[in-house]
Amino acid sequence: MNEQDRLKQAAALEAILLVESGMVVGLGTGSTARHFVAELGRLLGTGELERVTGVPTSQATAQQAREVGIPLVELGAAGVDLAVDGMDEYDDALNAIKGLGGALLREKVVAAAAGTFVLIGDASKHVTRLGSLAPVPVEVARFGWRRTAAVLEGVGAVPSLRSVEGEPFVTDNGNLILDCRFPGGFEATSLADALSSVPGVMEHGLFVGMAHRAFVAGAAGTLALTGAAAR
Repeated sequence: MNEQDRLKQAAALEAILLVESGMVVGLGTGSTARHFVAELGRLLGTGELERVTGVPTSQATAQQAREVGIPLVELGAAGVDLAVDGMDEYDDALNAIKGLGGALLREKVVAAAAGTFVLIGDASKHVTRLGSLAPVPVEVARFGWRRTAAVLEGVGAVPSLRSVEGEPFVTDNGNLILDCRFPGGFEATSLADALSSVPGVMEHGLFVGMAHRAFVAGAAGTLALTGAAAR
């Protein structure tokens, strides 16, 4: 395990302490969330936790959860008690960019349904202004996606169709992803509203005012942070 993976695991191990027996837990997607899923499976296997069920945010997470013995359920009307997921960027207010793993739509549905939504990651993901490092992923319908991309250009985006080995990346929902850079910068809340209003946009990767807490691991240890959603 390299140093970055060790930090990701350290953040995940702090978040796992929030899980209580009997909870329904949203399971995030990506390299950091994998550590959380692995530890949750271990604790269920040893009996340290009981009757915990998971709502996966991707097919990949569902597969891992089954492999480690986490019972899975669909997202119900009552939502989830706790959702834990990684982030691609986060700022001082715990606003985040997510979706480089391609699961942003399901991640946002589960995060919005959580009694407590927790971000986990390493300190390298911190930025003073969102968009400094990562693009904003925007999941769009295949139908008319070129037109959708043109409309996104009108709100300042430079969209790029995500591809894998020369073929368009297709999400678990059957949609495409446009990774959008904003050379002029952006204000997160205003941009989130603008993206949501574009016909053809299924969801975007700006998670604004959603996180209750975060655990961020760095060389000096793991910080526990409180987000706007908890205030």
